[in-house]
Amino acid sequence: MPTGYHHGVRVLEINEGVRPLRTVSTSVIGIVCTADDADSERFPLDTPVLSTDLYADMAKAGTGGTLTRSLEAIAAHATPATVIVRVAEGETEEETQSNIIGTVREDGKKTGLKALLTAEQRFGVKPRLLGVPELDSQHVTAETVAIAQKLRAFTYASAFGCETKEDAAAYRDNFGARELMLIWPDFVSFDTEANAEGSGYTVARALGLRARLDNQIGWHKTISNMPVDGVSGIDKDVHWDLQDPATDAGYLNAADVTTLIQSGGYRFWGSRTCSDDPLFAFENYTRTAQVVADTVAGGHLWAVDKPLHPSLAKDIIEGINAALRQMVNAGYLIGASCWLDETLNTPETLKAGKLTIDYDYTPVPPLEDLTFRQRITDRYLVDFASRMTA
Repeated sequence: MPTGYHHGVRVLEINEGVRPLRTVSTSVIGIVCTADDADSERFPLDTPVLSTDLYADMAKAGTGGTLTRSLEAIAAHATPATVIVRVAEGETEEETQSNIIGTVREDGKKTGLKALLTAEQRFGVKPRLLGVPELDSQHVTAETVAIAQKLRAFTYASAFGCETKEDAAAYRDNFGARELMLIWPDFVSFDTEANAEGSGYTVARALGLRARLDNQIGWHKTISNMPVDGVSGIDKDVHWDLQDPATDAGYLNAADVTTLIQSGGYRFWGSRTCSDDPLFAFENYTRTAQVVADTVAGGHLWAVDKPLHPSLAKDIIEGINAALRQMVNAGYLIGASCWLDETLNTPETLKAGKLTIDYDYTPVPPLEDLTFRQRITDRYLVDFASRMTA
């Protein structure tokens, strides 16, 4: 409070109160692709490019490599903001993998997948859905997961090179990350460049479908059992039956591998991640944790370095509770609440400028196993005779 001499009127702004929290954008895609004949001005090598018009960028993406068909597969479902990193196709498969994984050059420039880490500073958007369509070998997927963990993003990847369901189940054991969903086998679609059937770019379609679900339904819905557009078949035989768990699809889902089925259209079938922690067994559990954490943390830049009065703590808690109530009311969470634990906020910690606030939430479980109990009975025969005269 100013105390010096003043002959007149002072106006002091007291900016206290609850700040609204805006839920983070969840449908931004990040992909790494090859396209040696792409427009180098629009898609410079190892440089993130933000696309807000996928169809316009297809015209500059060339016909070789994986870029154009990845954009087509995404756009079959949605046209979300997409961060694209084009890398050079190597003379060998191993060289291409190295280009995709990327490095940090002496001048500090990040290449390959690592270039996705710079997207937020460049464009103000953070890729939340990551994939390397058609080129996601085990080494590439491992690096994609590492980048996803830094960005608090989610990765979709193929069970690369697997010919059988047993191969896919064994391949899944290479990973233990909650940020990863593995998919086997692949969709088939018509390749207009080759004028023949070709790969359906399954990972890119998962990314596009995920973005559409985020915008139309919400991040609490998994990609399982939703129609996939632009595909005409599945490249491996997968036995599936809605009532029988002893099928190829049941085997794969039990091994935490999402598979593909045809029933009223082509669909992804499976909601599980590769998490070694059962708390994040489902795709939407991981994404819920990421969205809630980033919404709460990202919405409080304004509070850092403010005077630590009780009113500040109250405003923070009320703001978080308001945001959590909104998520609950919208059906994104079952329940949630925020509070201050006095035992953690001692005079010593508060004096050191440290404030600890707790909150909890319950994600929405997907209905994975529905059981109906059917009985045969003769009790409806008791009044058989009386029904004859009714």
